[in-house]
Amino acid sequence: MNSQINNIGESIKRILELIPPGVLLLVAAKTRTLEEVEAAIQAGVTDFGYNYVQEALPIIQTIGNRAKWHMIGHLQQNKAKIAVENFDMIETVDSWHLAQTLDRYCTNIQKKMPVLVEVNSGHEANKTGVLPEAVDELVIQMSTLKCLCVQGLMTMGPRFGDPEESRPYFKATCEIFERIAAKNLPNITMQFLSMGMSNSYQIAIEEGANIVRIGTKLFGKR
Repeated sequence: MNSQINNIGESIKRILELIPPGVLLLVAAKTRTLEEVEAAIQAGVTDFGYNYVQEALPIIQTIGNRAKWHMIGHLQQNKAKIAVENFDMIETVDSWHLAQTLDRYCTNIQKKMPVLVEVNSGHEANKTGVLPEAVDELVIQMSTLKCLCVQGLMTMGPRFGDPEESRPYFKATCEIFERIAAKNLPNITMQFLSMGMSNSYQIAIEEGANIVRIGTKLFGKR
């Protein structure tokens, strides 16, 4: 186990050297143990992403504010309250209904919650996210909310063996990001573009990503 933990530290240091200044390494920690998350913190990681609220809770409750916690999986309405209480950013807001629910829970505990709008950049029927043509309308609606702060966009994009094939989807999402940023909407800051995973993060950075979500490349296969 010690050699595995050492490997995590080395992998993270390598990735941090490859990522340009201003790009945040968000470690995708799905199925990872507390020991693995602790090793990532020791290696300099500050932000972790989880797909499931219930899986994240024991880790968040143990580590607390020594790291920042991002929700990067589809968020069900019935998990919205717990998510608001425990996460520092929700990257997967994909409907006006979910946005209103989150805002209501944030208002109840007087918490300003940074969120990203998830874009279904590939128009994939089996994926969540807002279709590209509907993103502007949702962000405009969300600019009226009291406690949710839209800080940018997130996309998964279709998965390909060749990461170069992801480029058009990252490019299209960046164009939406820049178009919304130019509107200068109230309460909308458009600071973050979260795109790219272990096999595609370099392409995503070339196309404007400043948050990359990497798991397998750091920890090895699940």
